[in-house]
Amino acid sequence: MRRIVGAMSLSDRILQRLKRAESDRVFTRSDLLDLGSTDAIGMALQRMVRAGKLRRVGRGLYDIPRTHPLLGELSASSDAIAAAIARRDGIRLQPTEAAAANLLNLSEQVPARIVYHTDRRRRTVKVGQGTIEFRERSHRKMAAAGRVGGLVMSALRSVGRQHVTPRHLAHLRELLKPADRRRLLKDLRLAPAWMHPHMRFIAGEEKTA
Repeated sequence: MRRIVGAMSLSDRILQRLKRAESDRVFTRSDLLDLGSTDAIGMALQRMVRAGKLRRVGRGLYDIPRTHPLLGELSASSDAIAAAIARRDGIRLQPTEAAAANLLNLSEQVPARIVYHTDRRRRTVKVGQGTIEFRERSHRKMAAAGRVGGLVMSALRSVGRQHVTPRHLAHLRELLKPADRRRLLKDLRLAPAWMHPHMRFIAGEEKTA
């Protein structure tokens, strides 16, 4: 087995690595540096793009082309692209309040623009014909980024302090898995005081909202 792996080209090893990942994952060179030098990885990726084995979805961003029998070629998802940028640049991401409310089914409104909150300076990344915007947020509001607590807090902010109803809270309590509900209590100290009873109810600590 070692001889076979050793005889594989760098491009083959990269493709083997990528095919083992999620089908919609987007990659950067930094995800592959354990396979070779930055320059060698870069040249291999360029060769693979020219050969049609990889697709360049943005500057320094790649994925394996995917097709649907009816829809044709599928685009890379904004979440996969943003996640690749976050890994490469060492930043944290959090859906915007409106996006969080939509993800948790508290709102049917779909944000018109692709925006993520981050703990770094504001910037816009061009991807294909569109853009992904990263907006800087305070460290406190990003403290629970990437965790269910951060998502719930963002969603409750979107609904608004004066508009959160028992129905909203009951929905979240039913929607979240027991393990995720318990994790809310670990992030309670990061939430504004007005959310504390809501998060306790969602977590299952309180019987009524």
